[in-house]
Formats: sequence, C-alpha cells, structure tokens
Amino acid sequence: MYAWCTPDTLQSTRFVSPTGQPTLSFSLLVPARHEQHVLGHTINQMLKMRYPLFEIIIIVGHDDPGTKEVALQAASQSCGRARVVVDTNTRKNKPKALNTALEYCSGDVIGVFDAEDQVHPRLLENVDYTFRETGADVVQGAVQLINFDSNWYSLHNCLEYFFWFRSRLHLHAKKGFIPLGGNTVFVRTGVLREAGGWDQDCLAEDCELGVRLSSAGKKVAVAYDPELVTREETPDSIVSLLKQRTRWNQGFLQVHRKKEWRQLPNLRQRMLARHTLTSPFLQAFSGAVIPVNATLAIYAEVPVGIALLTFLPMGAAFVTMAFKIAGLYDFGKQYSLKIRFVHYLKLIIGHFIYDLLLTVAAIRAVWRERQGKTNWELTKHVGAHLTGEDVRIELS
Repeated sequence: MYAWCTPDTLQSTRFVSPTGQPTLSFSLLVPARHEQHVLGHTINQMLKMRYPLFEIIIIVGHDDPGTKEVALQAASQSCGRARVVVDTNTRKNKPKALNTALEYCSGDVIGVFDAEDQVHPRLLENVDYTFRETGADVVQGAVQLINFDSNWYSLHNCLEYFFWFRSRLHLHAKKGFIPLGGNTVFVRTGVLREAGGWDQDCLAEDCELGVRLSSAGKKVAVAYDPELVTREETPDSIVSLLKQRTRWNQGFLQVHRKKEWRQLPNLRQRMLARHTLTSPFLQAFSGAVIPVNATLAIYAEVPVGIALLTFLPMGAAFVTMAFKIAGLYDFGKQYSLKIRFVHYLKLIIGHFIYDLLLTVAAIRAVWRERQGKTNWELTKHVGAHLTGEDVRIELS
C-alpha cells in the first residue's frame, strides 16, 4: 500500500511531463516464440511511437517458422526501423533470446517488451526524460493486465499487477532493492553489457538482473502512469496461469540460492531481499498450514486461546481481501472501467480459490526446484486485451 500512503507519495510515482529535446537512443527488444497471432499488432503499435531515436529488434527461434514469417513481414514494412534476429540456441528461453540480440543493439538504452504488448506512443519520450532528470541506470515502466472481465481469475490477476507496479516496485526502488519486471524495463546499454546481460539459466531473468544491479549499487527509477502503461492480457487458462506462476516462483527461489542479494550494503535491504525471494516458499508453507490450523481449531481439544491463534492466517487473508476491494475501486477509476457490484462479488467469492491456485503454483515451484526441473513453460497469448475492429481483423 506504499503508493497510497499520502497524496504526495501517489503523485511522486507518476512520470513527470517531459521537457526539452530527447537525447537518448533506444534499442527495443521483442523476444517472440509461437506468438504469430499477436506479434504483428505489437510491432505495428510500437512503430507508431512518437520518438525519433529508436530501433526494434525482434528475436525469433530458428525452429519457429510461423512467428519468423510474421516478424519478417513486420520488419519489411517498418522502413528500416525494425529488424529480425534469429536465436539458434538448441534449448530456448527468454534470457537466451535477449542475450542473442544484445550484441546487435546500437542504442544508448535497451528496452524489453513482450510480443503481446500494447505500447503507448508517448512512452519513450517520458522514459528519456526520466533518465535525464534522475540520472538513473534503469527505468522501470509499468505493465498492466487489462482484460479483468475475461474470466473469474482475470480480475484477481489484474489486481496483482495493479498493486505490484502501482505501488510495490516503488517501495523496492526507494529501499535500494528491486526485482525488475519482465518488460517495459529500460537499462543503459553500457550498464547491461558490464553486468553480462541476462542469466540464461534463470527462470526469472528480470528479477535476477534487478538483484544483481541493486547489489552493484545501480540506481533504479520506477514510474506508473495509467495512460502510459504497457497493456497485456491475463493467461488464457488456469493451467497456463499455474505454469506461469510456477516459473516465476521457481525463478525467485533460484535467485535466492545464488546469494547475490547478500552483497546489498545494509541489513534492511538484505532482509527485504530474503523476504521477497523466499515468498514462494512461505506461500507454499502457509497454504499447507491453513487447512491444518482450521482442522485443529475445530476438532482438537486445546485451550480457547490456542484455538483462536490457529485462525491468525485467516485474519491476514481477510485483510488482503479488504485491500483488494479498495484496489478494485481505484483500478476501475484510473482506467475508466465499469466496475459493477457483480465484480466485487466475484472478487470476494473467488478470493480464497485464487489464493489456493497461487499456493498450488508455489508448492509446484518448490517441488520442481527440488527435482532440478528448469525447463521453460511458455505462456500462450491470444490477444484478449486488445480492442477495436481493426485489431480483431488483424488477429483473425
């Protein structure tokens, strides 16, 4: 809830209106694997950005002819603004694709976008100004899932992103430890190359890079503006969401095991890092403990005080629900969405079910990490966040 502490805090989380002429050039990386249904629209939108100094590098796998065809067609219509780089690694994942393109980047700053992103035309001028005004090494923009009414879990998924990018990451940046987001993140090219690029064996390469740069004392600026957010879609199925969260959770555990966070300069930063990176394990443990506590409270013959203590985890869950309700109201207000009573009802009814789903993902992440399974489980995108007749025609 950091962003909502005071009106001044909330205002400080936004981009500042840019002034002066742009000075930085950007290399924008778009890794795409089996994304032929959404990639064309994303590149067309990025080409509409009102900024004079940027290039788009689309990274496709050598074994993905469908996506490669769409990428080459988009590049051919870009007037030289976009080009295609082929990832020939036998084992494919996002960090390997990004590192493949790193040597081809000519811009002062490298930005990362996903293949299904809707990018705002004025985003780069705001990022350029933030770099100039703050002297930051990294600028983390905002990503927002937008199709909150697609299914029962999309509402909860959208609110997670809303709290994370609207508030949580700003607190991390202030404290000097930040697990970066996977896209709409911009890093000075020299800083990124000095750091050796992305960790190719990590399932949360964005988090891992953020931890390394934080430990090296690099300055990160975070900005969230509802008008300028990069819009994305929720996973199209529960299985897809489960796999996505498993990958993120396992990646956090991998970053914790690497122990880079121990190089953070002060104890508070290290404690924040340990708490953040072990949250998948804590969630898995609490998810397993809550049913046991409830059973003990009902059936075990224990003193009343002890029985009441077993319900403490449920108390935290109810507090979280209250924050979600308040967050849903603000989310609808900021994005001019029609939030009806039925949406609040869905939020309340689905709250514990969604938490259970995240708990299963956390348990699965811990299990996969123990088993040494590190294959990349790809999230499918279908363009559920896109609107407009022209987009529907393009996707058809």
